[in-house]
Amino acid sequence: MSRRSFLALAAAASAASAAAKKRKIPVGLELYSVRDQLKQDLMGTVVAVAKMGYEGVEFYAPYFDWTPGYAKQVRKVLDDSGIRCFSTHNGAKSFTDENLPHAIEINQIIGSKFIIMASAGPVQGIDGWKKVAGTLTTTSGKIKPLGLRTGFHNHNAEFVPIDGKRPMDVLAAGTPKDVVLQLDAGACLEAGSDPIAWINANPGRIVSMHCKDWSPDAAKGYRVLLGEGAVPWKKLLQSAEKSGGIEHYLVEQEGSDFPPMETAARCLVAFRKLHKS
Repeated sequence: MSRRSFLALAAAASAASAAAKKRKIPVGLELYSVRDQLKQDLMGTVVAVAKMGYEGVEFYAPYFDWTPGYAKQVRKVLDDSGIRCFSTHNGAKSFTDENLPHAIEINQIIGSKFIIMASAGPVQGIDGWKKVAGTLTTTSGKIKPLGLRTGFHNHNAEFVPIDGKRPMDVLAAGTPKDVVLQLDAGACLEAGSDPIAWINANPGRIVSMHCKDWSPDAAKGYRVLLGEGAVPWKKLLQSAEKSGGIEHYLVEQEGSDFPPMETAARCLVAFRKLHKS
């Protein structure tokens, strides 16, 4: 991507972001979208994402290995760039008695308010998912007094029935309403479920949503820009804001015909257009 093209996209996204702030629902980037760049230069990538016009970020699981000192450096870059950390993605290990205190400490340092479970690890049957719900419930009780919330991020597997029950339904029924059901719209659709119906069935719990598109074309799948797949974005965003309780959006991409940073910039522009339409 040429510097001129990048600057043009960044300017367009930034202008749209300024107008969108009136809505008071910020849009961030799940940094897994630019994971290779993040591994090479985390600080520089955060700065570049902020310049695109994103208002926040979500760090994924490797953040857990940070020391408190490094987390403070990350927080300074976030603050200097005028961007926030909305949440973190975590593996199951972050929720053990041994590791939760470290997850809490790092999230507090970087300003994250949501410790989201993005992988439950190996789970055996519906009874196993009931245990995951129990873990989330226990964690919620521990971190709520600290001003933090927990939640679960779905992949397509959690919307595929096991013995007639979808794991996501088990998690929703087995956790208190302050446990966030972070919706990955594309993954929900790929699994054959209706993301709008899911939002309406769980009012107030879709506080965070991953805006990732998906195409039924096997040659494309998730390798599409936002708005180029099958997700009904206009109705979905309306449902998220009318009944879902959405507090922030997170763009996520797993690839496209463009380099990752350009993809992220293009998706922000696309999101603003979709939300405005």
